[in-house]
Amino acid sequence: MATPHVTIYSTPTCHFCHEAKNFFTENGVQFTDYNVGTDLAKRQEMIQKSGQMGVPVIEVGEKIIVGFDEAQLRDVLGIK
Repeated sequence: MATPHVTIYSTPTCHFCHEAKNFFTENGVQFTDYNVGTDLAKRQEMIQKSGQMGVPVIEVGEKIIVGFDEAQLRDVLGIK
């Protein structure tokens, strides 16, 4: 089964954003990272998709996960 595309909307100073990106890297999950601190268009896109202004907002395929929820990410990505 192909891994769904992962996008993370983050900021450089967000601890949970760093944890999420480290989790992806450690588990070999490729992801696209958008810095919503400087990219206003991506910030608006994140808010539109999630209804949230806080980061991280993680999109896995069609699923939106707000915050770093390792158990939920493992489940949706099929990582044991």
